[in-house]
Amino acid sequence: MKLTFTFKKSITIIAMSFLLLVAPFVGQAEASSKPAAISKTATSLIGVKYSYGGSTTSGFDCSGYVSYVFKQHNVQVSRTAASMHASGTSVSKANLETGDLVFFNTAGKRVSHVGIYIGDGKFAHASTSKGVRVDKLNDPYYWGERYVGAKRISGVNAVASAN
Repeated sequence: MKLTFTFKKSITIIAMSFLLLVAPFVGQAEASSKPAAISKTATSLIGVKYSYGGSTTSGFDCSGYVSYVFKQHNVQVSRTAASMHASGTSVSKANLETGDLVFFNTAGKRVSHVGIYIGDGKFAHASTSKGVRVDKLNDPYYWGERYVGAKRISGVNAVASAN
C-alpha cells in the first residue's frame, strides 16, 4: 500500500515538473503558428467569387476577404484597404512575413487593393476578375508595378520590422 502511494506521488511530481517546464513555451508556440493558420485559412478560400462589398464566403471584395480571414483568427482589422493601410506597422518588401498585409494601387489612388502575404513571394487576395486567388507579389505584368507597401498587424506576427 505504501509503495503504491509513493509511486503515485512520484508520478504526480514528475507530471507537475513537466508542466512547469513546458508552460512558459505554450504561448510562444501558439503565437508563431498564427501566421501559418492565417495563410491556411486564406488559401482555403481560393475560388470564392468576387462580390463588391462582400465579406462572406458567398462573395468577397479584397478588404472583406482580408477582414473575414483575420476575424477567423480573432484579429480585428479595418474594413477598407485604405484604412487597413493606415493601421499597423510598415514593413519593407524584403522583410515580409506570412500574415502581413500587402497593398496595391490598382485604380489610380494611393491604395485601392489589399491582400495577405502567404510566403514565397506570393499573396492571397480577392480579385475582381477571378475571385479569391493567389498571385506573385512581383508579377512583372501587373502586381509588381502596382505594389504600394506592406503592414504588419498587431496580434499576427510578434515583432514588426521598420521600412
